[in-house]
Amino acid sequence: MAATSREFAGARPLLSVIVFLLLVAALQAAKPIVIPILLAAFLTSIGAPGVFWLTRRRVPTAVAVLLVVGFMMTFVALIGMLVGTSVNQFTSRLPQYAQRLDEEAVAFTGVLSRLGVDLPVEELIKKVNPGVAMNLAARFLTELRGMLTNTFLIIFTMIFMLMEASTFPTKLRAALGGSDEKLGPFRKFAENLNRYVVLKSAFSLLTGICVALWVAILGVDFPLLWGLLAFLFNYIPTIGSILVAVPVVLLGFIQFGLGKAVLVAIGFLAINVLIGTVMEPRVMGRGLGLSTLVVFLSLVFWGWVLGPVGMLLSVPLTMTLQIGLESNEGTRWIAILLGPESHRTAT
Repeated sequence: MAATSREFAGARPLLSVIVFLLLVAALQAAKPIVIPILLAAFLTSIGAPGVFWLTRRRVPTAVAVLLVVGFMMTFVALIGMLVGTSVNQFTSRLPQYAQRLDEEAVAFTGVLSRLGVDLPVEELIKKVNPGVAMNLAARFLTELRGMLTNTFLIIFTMIFMLMEASTFPTKLRAALGGSDEKLGPFRKFAENLNRYVVLKSAFSLLTGICVALWVAILGVDFPLLWGLLAFLFNYIPTIGSILVAVPVVLLGFIQFGLGKAVLVAIGFLAINVLIGTVMEPRVMGRGLGLSTLVVFLSLVFWGWVLGPVGMLLSVPLTMTLQIGLESNEGTRWIAILLGPESHRTAT
């Protein structure tokens, strides 16, 4: 019996890996259902503080939920209209932009050849194709427009989640035997996640507005579209701002030349340094509880599993995984490794 127990304990890591791979495969297979539910949960995290604020002022829960959902869906509908029209216009102009990039590449190599640097134009364009960034932006927007077709499912899921949000702590306390001590980690996680989502949304909106205004001042095409992308990609940590800046800088270069492209890049740098490096850390602090490497790897992993939605929700999803690992003695060490350096040294 003891030998059987030891064999089972030795096989546990392999079983855990198998279960994890099966779960990933199930998530990928169920993406049409999983993605709307995740989006609804994400929007619920944003709308829950508004519902709680209204209910504290004696507004009936159902009325509070309908008011918050109505306001949020109006905002989402405006985004959908913007995405629908802008994507079509931007996609129709992609061949023109690609041709202009090729012409600019030829002109650039001509300048280099006059300076004594001989570069084969065709080989250079094949190896370094700047138009890929603009194609990626168009593909992302197309996929985003496809996600918004599930608006009906997202709205109803969000309504039911918000209706349950006020009673869930009571249900969880009853499920845990009425122990506030056991409820502590879940409450802390919910507070941290809700705070992160709300503050990140506010800073993302500010970033999108600033980008749209700067691009409009410079006269670059589709300023509202780039502002929308800046808003969405600001949820993607570490590299989100870079992914947005590249196609906008290229478009500025295509339209106006190197001078305007440099101004676009300077504007993006200034906005992201001011908001992402100065303002956001001061308000949000180190509340994420994730290391920089884990944040980047989570972006890659969830993007591979769930596509653009996985990239946008990579941090909340990884935080959910971390709290689950931290609640179990056998996996707490993994949660510590996922955390930042300050958390590891303090532990």
